[in-house]
Amino acid sequence: MEKIDLKAFAIKAEEKKKGFRRFVTKIENQPPKNLNELAIETDKQVWQEIDCTTCANCCKTMTPTFTPKDIKRAATFLHMTPATFKAKWLIKEKKDTDWVNRLQPCQFLDLSTNLCTIYEARPDDCAGFPHLAKLKVKDYIHIHRQNMTYCPATYRFIELLKEKLQGYPAKKKLTGLKVVGKGTKRKTPVRLGQ
Repeated sequence: MEKIDLKAFAIKAEEKKKGFRRFVTKIENQPPKNLNELAIETDKQVWQEIDCTTCANCCKTMTPTFTPKDIKRAATFLHMTPATFKAKWLIKEKKDTDWVNRLQPCQFLDLSTNLCTIYEARPDDCAGFPHLAKLKVKDYIHIHRQNMTYCPATYRFIELLKEKLQGYPAKKKLTGLKVVGKGTKRKTPVRLGQ
């Protein structure tokens, strides 16, 4: 697979961002019955087109959240204590009290290969990213709003879902409308104070 041109991707993602976000909101508010099946099918399609090692933009521009379990696993992998690992590589976010990377790009990303140097012990957040085909898609699709501008796989996932659900949700035909005043329409009857 070709290396992803991140500058071209950023321009394309910015151009489509509003429309994609509106689409995600529609899906959140009125999810189609087959959304989970569509997500699984679309996820498979995305990974036939995209190889994360040609990109690694998530590792270059985002940070995972490190759980205590992640910290222990990575520290053990690097032959250090969790306290030393945190002191060397992480900071605690003030608002969430989450442990996140001190540096960007990620200190564990080999920039020459786009590969993770602690892949076997990487945080669960990294292992699951970009979280495309989790069950109950409606419950987490909101995270795609942010991720689609950073992750070409997420962008492509939303793009394909939008194509597959073109015209969804169908506009409901309103009945019982009548002209009121100067061309204003409203459902009848409208009753005040009864």
